[in-house]
Amino acid sequence: MHLFHTPKILITLCLIVGSLPFAKAQQMNSLVAKVKAKLDLVSDYTAEGKMKTDVAFIKAPVGRVKVFYKRPNKFKLQRDGGISILPKGGISINMGSMVMSDGFVAIDAGEVMVGNTNTRVVKLLPTADNSEVVLSTLYIDEANLLIMKSVTTTRASGTYEMELSYGQFAKYGLPDKVLFSFNAKDYKLPKGITLEFDDTDQATKNRLKGKKGRVEITYTAYSINKGIADAVFN
Repeated sequence: MHLFHTPKILITLCLIVGSLPFAKAQQMNSLVAKVKAKLDLVSDYTAEGKMKTDVAFIKAPVGRVKVFYKRPNKFKLQRDGGISILPKGGISINMGSMVMSDGFVAIDAGEVMVGNTNTRVVKLLPTADNSEVVLSTLYIDEANLLIMKSVTTTRASGTYEMELSYGQFAKYGLPDKVLFSFNAKDYKLPKGITLEFDDTDQATKNRLKGKKGRVEITYTAYSINKGIADAVFN
């Protein structure tokens, strides 16, 4: 009797083991969808704050900034009395674009502490060959559905990271503070910005190799879901 049931037991075990990766992928897809749904509670916002910039070849003073966002992908940052130093194609600085809506494979990469928060690490691999984003890694506070850190690799601007701290606007998934860091070697000036720096000069790039650029934004106020005209982003 024991020998008769063994094949059935083995088949059942194989089915269970074989389904585990699929079940795990479904869990990660569900987690990412929940985070996206929380961010989608915000259709638009205007935020005020202070920005501190530290790039290898520019040390700009702390300046006041105003940020405009409108779903799904309209984003504008204005700095008073200076320029906005952000890498060209800085997708993840826009909260609404941190989580892909579709066309990705979600992979569970374990758990990691980010500060004092235990996070689930989820790697998002785009399925489209021509995607600007090559790989996005999210460090998610599962209990509060908050992205504590993201690491994004792009075709145009290399790899950059964003660390986020939350306070009174956590229920909307909006941070009080953002620390944005990137490889200075891969830095590209935003279109229309001219400085005494040629980002195609190889000697300059070699000097910047291994150095990090940092942009820190501390938000002091948000105005959420009040409506923003499209003309603001022109």
